[in-house]
Amino acid sequence: MTTDAQLLAALREHRNGYIAASEVMRRLGLSLAALDGRVADLRELGYQIEVKPHLGCRLLSSPDVLHADDLMARLPANRVVGRDIRVFKETTSTNDVAEKLARDGVKQGVVIFAESQTKGRGRLGRKWESPVGKGLWFSVLLRPQLLPTEATQLTVVGATALARAVQSQTDIAPDIKWPNDLLIGGRKVAGILTEMSAEVDRVNHVIIGIGLDVNQAASDFPPDVRKLATSLKLERGQPVHRGDLAAAILIELERDYARVCRGEFAALADEWESRCTTIGQHVTVLIGERRVQGRAESLDDSGALLLRTEHGRIERIIGGDVTVEKSRP
Repeated sequence: MTTDAQLLAALREHRNGYIAASEVMRRLGLSLAALDGRVADLRELGYQIEVKPHLGCRLLSSPDVLHADDLMARLPANRVVGRDIRVFKETTSTNDVAEKLARDGVKQGVVIFAESQTKGRGRLGRKWESPVGKGLWFSVLLRPQLLPTEATQLTVVGATALARAVQSQTDIAPDIKWPNDLLIGGRKVAGILTEMSAEVDRVNHVIIGIGLDVNQAASDFPPDVRKLATSLKLERGQPVHRGDLAAAILIELERDYARVCRGEFAALADEWESRCTTIGQHVTVLIGERRVQGRAESLDDSGALLLRTEHGRIERIIGGDVTVEKSRP
């Protein structure tokens, strides 16, 4: 952890009061002049830090920017997700960056954020609009000890963790639409793109890419998607602090990924089903040129959707484009 991350972590530990400058200097191994320099640099980035001679230091507010040191300062020690955080002003796609890091042998848990993406993408090659400073566009590199057929569990991890974090930060409970969308009032607020490299009997790595619309106004969406998409700001009626939300998401991702690694996917699937509006609905699933219709029953142990077809058979669906037709008794 960098010196700035350690300083911000110390300040956040005493959010409701001051921490003595001598304590900060001792913990970080800094001289008074060096501490003053770090505080000055953080102020330049937009952090409001109050320093009083007889009281110490206090963090008053943080800017609505994605700052790797600050995000790492908010996360628990000995974590996997967020052990390394990298923030780009602009990139093609955070999944592209994560894929390169994966090929280079970087350890699992690295998180790539971008303030904007020039070639953000969703499932089936669809374009994902990523305006500067309006949302959270990021990818997480994982190396789970799973079979390739079990990798769908990590899409479930992304959806449940994201929904839980959004609810904790905004009091809005988003719905999950299988396989990878979060909806509020029927309009899309987030998408998850899971990409995998695997061999026959093992997963090499999985990248969970997440795009979350946070502070867009209606005019920030292209005209053809304004009726289909929304943002947390539009639904809440006020902006959401992206740094606070990003940290909350990473904490929940760590929690759910650990559950999967411990073999506790069944409990996670139960939570997913409680939030999923697809379960119990009659749907049409397009898988390439193939069309499958039936009632969405549940998830199986690997995270695939179990669909009861009109002929009464249970079909296992691991991906596709879903349209809810109508509910039937």
